[in-house]
Amino acid sequence: MRNDPPPNDTPAAPQPQPISGGTAPDVWANLRQLTAARIGLARSGASLATRPVLDMRLAHARARDAVHERLDEAKLLNDLGHLGLPVLTVSSAVHDRQHYLMRPDLGRQLAADGELILVSQRDGGHDVVFVVADGLSARAVQQHARPVLAEVIPTLRSESWQLAPLIIVRNGRVAIGDAIAARLGVGIVVALIGERPGLSSPDSMGAYLTWRPGPQTLDADRNCISNIRPEGVGYADAAFKLTHMLRAIRSHRMSGVRLKDDSDRPLLGER
Repeated sequence: MRNDPPPNDTPAAPQPQPISGGTAPDVWANLRQLTAARIGLARSGASLATRPVLDMRLAHARARDAVHERLDEAKLLNDLGHLGLPVLTVSSAVHDRQHYLMRPDLGRQLAADGELILVSQRDGGHDVVFVVADGLSARAVQQHARPVLAEVIPTLRSESWQLAPLIIVRNGRVAIGDAIAARLGVGIVVALIGERPGLSSPDSMGAYLTWRPGPQTLDADRNCISNIRPEGVGYADAAFKLTHMLRAIRSHRMSGVRLKDDSDRPLLGER
């Protein structure tokens, strides 16, 4: 007597059909339109195909170049000069780009001449100071600082905020904004800075907001808006988040982990 298996009525899963020429369809093609991430890379046996390998090497080279690229201060000074605020240029305590990469601590400190410049501008009547620092990607602030500030500054002025001069910093880290705000006697600092380059984002800018910055300030005392660029958080969204957070910081008199960004749930008509 034969023991045949019971019939299986479950239909077989559909299989991708080859396109003309006998090549299997690329099931990742649609997803690649939604992200710059490297997904579904072509392979040849156990190895990646030549094209994605070369693309990754090019992206890595661009990221390395972004770290070493120098800020075009003259161009940035001209760009920011059209925003209607005085613009000052200072430097951190490092000597050059290589020194900056080797000594992060000195990137948080002002050079002596910069301290004198800032102290001479202190008047105690400013609510917020915007610091534009090259950080690890000068290209990021070169391209994105002005478009964001061009939306933020008019909004704050319409709400009677008193704005300190814009400060451009060579070879600066995030915390150098604390020293700048302390010298100017300003209660809130916003540091716009080039973020560490990635393989798909060599030009990403971050905005770090801090209430009552000083030597005792920790990273947990800051709020951050990251990945500001057209392919990430766009200029309009970044400006909206930034002004929303500034209002919250001034209202609650705090920043950092105790203050959450709820700008994604705006009140009706706020946007």
